Amino acid sequence: MKKTLFVAGAMAAMSLTAQAQVKAPKGGKAISDELIGIFFEDISSAADGGLCAELVRNGSFEFNANEHDGWGPSTAWRVLRPGHSLGMIETLQKSPIHPNNPNYMQLTIERVGHYYDYDGWTGYGLQNDGYDGIAVKAGAKYDFSVFLRNVEGEAKDLRVVLVAPGKETKILAEATIKADSKAWKKYEAVLTASEDCSNASLQMLFLTKGKVDMDYVSLMPEDTYKGHGLRRDLAETLEALNPKFMRFPGGCVVHGGGDGFWNTYRWKTTIGPRETRKELKNCWGYHQSMTLGYQEYFQLCEDIGMEPLPILPVGVSCQGTNGGWGMRTQAQDACPLDEMQEWIDEALDLIEWANGDVTTKWGRVRAENGHPKPFNLKYLGLGNEEKITPEFEERFTIIYNKVREKYPDIVIVGTAGPGSHHGNPDYENGWRIAESLNVPILDEHYYEPREYFLNNQHNYDSYPRTRQTKVYLGEYAAKDKKLLDALYEGLYLCGVERNADVVTMTSYAPLFAKKNRTNWNPDLIYFDNESVVPTPSYYVQQMFGLSSGQVYYGDVVKTNAEDKYENSSCVLNTKKGELYLKIVNASEQSKKIDVDLSRFAIKDKRVSVLTLKGQPMDENNFEATPLKPTKSTLMTNKKMQVEAQPYSIQLITIKVK
Repeated sequence: MKKTLFVAGAMAAMSLTAQAQVKAPKGGKAISDELIGIFFEDISSAADGGLCAELVRNGSFEFNANEHDGWGPSTAWRVLRPGHSLGMIETLQKSPIHPNNPNYMQLTIERVGHYYDYDGWTGYGLQNDGYDGIAVKAGAKYDFSVFLRNVEGEAKDLRVVLVAPGKETKILAEATIKADSKAWKKYEAVLTASEDCSNASLQMLFLTKGKVDMDYVSLMPEDTYKGHGLRRDLAETLEALNPKFMRFPGGCVVHGGGDGFWNTYRWKTTIGPRETRKELKNCWGYHQSMTLGYQEYFQLCEDIGMEPLPILPVGVSCQGTNGGWGMRTQAQDACPLDEMQEWIDEALDLIEWANGDVTTKWGRVRAENGHPKPFNLKYLGLGNEEKITPEFEERFTIIYNKVREKYPDIVIVGTAGPGSHHGNPDYENGWRIAESLNVPILDEHYYEPREYFLNNQHNYDSYPRTRQTKVYLGEYAAKDKKLLDALYEGLYLCGVERNADVVTMTSYAPLFAKKNRTNWNPDLIYFDNESVVPTPSYYVQQMFGLSSGQVYYGDVVKTNAEDKYENSSCVLNTKKGELYLKIVNASEQSKKIDVDLSRFAIKDKRVSVLTLKGQPMDENNFEATPLKPTKSTLMTNKKMQVEAQPYSIQLITIKVK
């Protein structure tokens, strides 16, 4: 067995790793080993209150009047005045911390009550209940910070408390801060929870009379994923998928989702210190704090070992603008051609920020924000599911050519428009543009009933092998979250993997959805503040993610081509020295599947098997999660039969020489 050295990822770790490389036997074909990735969009509260570990909602007081929920001076905030304390709170915009976040609160503390007036509790201030409560764990540490400016009077004592709900105030953690600066100053404290609580509140009570300005309140767990500010359990759930890339930040949020150019996602305002980032209305009906921004997206890709795939707008709006969804007439707004340089710069500057050294303008910005080494960006998406109008074609072509001219090594991903099916004019025009420009990859999207995936397993068999443009299936899912949906997706993915010389990337969508805040169903992963619920589709994606490779064999596993309820895939990972067999049986009968391993040199006849099975209408939810893969072992022979149990998918991993 020959020992070779190869560079993992795109030299992301900048180190050489010894690997056992195996030679692929004849009879296979080269395929993409980046087939399974993830698509993150801030939909269904996936970011704030989700993957982002920040526990304070609207800590910057930037929610506008349309987002105001009517129960305090600003969304998610409640006025507190225990002990018959008195005061006034105003939202001001005079000399803010940063122009991108103009709002702050000015508190005028007129009277601080006596402790005996209110169960030993006093002060004037604010309370935040986070995102449906603040979940804390006994012994865990939480980093609190706030910007304060002492406007009038002596230095202010601020009592910061985590409290449990109930008639009597129960303290879980507390600290005291003295606001002594006449200019904006960041104050910090560490709160250590004394016990578990699923719905705590953060209270900030001033104990000194006078005026003080407050902005950018934060409460962040110290225990985050690899120390980079993301909720650990959710990020680890992503890591367990073994994804090869991540597409972000959308989706419809890329181009404002129908709100117009003013609400277009601009990456430059989502990097750097949090208090300098510009927040936006989310097109899915809530607010985006941008605490999870491009800096965090790229860092997550580096931490998990995924290729980043950022998606940028191309100077046209979503077709939903001006009520365009479902209309026959064009509703898409287009940037004037003499203003296109702004959108060109968005793309060129992003590549420099991601890949430039510290002597470049944007590479220096990246370094100043804590990441001196380049991120080694390989892919860039231009456009998201826009209607393929003449205006889109003209502007896409301009940006595409500019990027190719300056950065010819960047792999550009274009868009096939909404509803990527043959006969759809947008789809046909998208492919026409891609082929005329030699776009490396084209992004297709479709959401269909489960029967579509059952009946179209040969969808990509007929795609021309002579095309230079490859396919990225960037958004797809069956329209329910039962086991049967997952199995039909598994049948379809076997067909996609068979065609992974044409389809180089796929990502299920949407990725996350928070309980009681869901904009779209189904989703791959559901969660609340304390738990994570992977769907059956999650485990199917995981099996394909764990079994990526470089060579596909179509004659090793002998499933019945005439039976649409069974399908299989055989992939060799030459870098790991592992052979993967995936077998899907979406019928109610057990089946015997012939396997021929004659061409492979097997290291150990006892191999591992991962199996997901159940009843077709089973699903995982917050009450019960009956569907999880089980592990077993199997003795292999050169020629053998494998039992495919009813309503099951299994992954067999074989070590080869």
